[in-house]
Amino acid sequence: MLWITRFSAFFSAAMAVIILSPSLQSFPPAAAIRSSHPDRSLISSFRKSPAFRNAEECLSSAADSNVCNPSLVHVAITLDVVYLRGSIAAVNSILQHSLCPENVFFHFIVSETNLESLVRSTFQELKFKVYYFAPETVRGLISSSVRQALEQPLNYARNYLAELLEDCVNRVIYLDSDLIVVDDIAKLWKTGLGPRIIGAPEYCHANFTKYFTGGFWSEERFSGTFRGRSPCYFNTGVMVIDLKRWRRGGYTRRIEKWMEIQRTERIYELGSLPPFLLVFAGHVAPIPHRWNQHGLGGDNVRGSCRDLHPGPVSLLHWSGSGKPWLRLDSKRPCPLDALWTPYDLYRHSH
Repeated sequence: MLWITRFSAFFSAAMAVIILSPSLQSFPPAAAIRSSHPDRSLISSFRKSPAFRNAEECLSSAADSNVCNPSLVHVAITLDVVYLRGSIAAVNSILQHSLCPENVFFHFIVSETNLESLVRSTFQELKFKVYYFAPETVRGLISSSVRQALEQPLNYARNYLAELLEDCVNRVIYLDSDLIVVDDIAKLWKTGLGPRIIGAPEYCHANFTKYFTGGFWSEERFSGTFRGRSPCYFNTGVMVIDLKRWRRGGYTRRIEKWMEIQRTERIYELGSLPPFLLVFAGHVAPIPHRWNQHGLGGDNVRGSCRDLHPGPVSLLHWSGSGKPWLRLDSKRPCPLDALWTPYDLYRHSH
């Protein structure tokens, strides 16, 4: 892949961006977004995205923006106050690396009702729709976690994509907001799932037992759910989901049942991930690791910046507590944050 062969040169150039950039300003206050109408200063805080057009070999479906168009690639991403800058950069990266960017349809899941105009002003010809996810849907199911950020209701919106999206959408790529895609998203879209409901990169070397409490493993009524399975850890920030099979199998309710058990039995500590592991681990269609170079959200202040895993790269994911835009604004970036910078459309960051 051309991008991979030029990785070293790109990294060096990106490092120069960090070294030479002028002082960076913080992201606008949440109040600007939570107001009943989008703040003009917020909208103007983002530059317009570079132009994107389909290549000649793309199917001639660019003019058809109907969500049920069978030739579209469907991508779901959440939009919220804290991660808005990351979400915008993620979308920009997808468009810039897609052979057929006009064939990508974005499904934005929000708990704020006034972000559509911001998206439309930043990506003027983007195919997208905004879906409101009511926090009350899961507020009674969420239990305390090791990090307060993991308790936000929007983190659980991925559980409800089958209900939120139109019935004609049979497959979707779900992506977290703290990543960039540096390959053609259509390659991920075409991943074969076989009989599985979801596909994701698996990490079978990880200590799977740590994702659940000792009480979980000591009680057969809980740990027995993995009997006959070979469960591996997978990161739910990058998934290909067969929504047709999901709806048919009632998988939203299966996840909710484990969340209800967690409220009384305390069987895990990590927010929205363990219910997915309980339902799907051992039944995941494996996707190459290049599609989730995760764990880049180390903390430079504590000296825990991460390196890339060995192998080719199609997606970089700043999972963890450290986010590149925050570290850049604080002038404490990790080296790999330079790879995120070219996709940042926040106006005052350049």
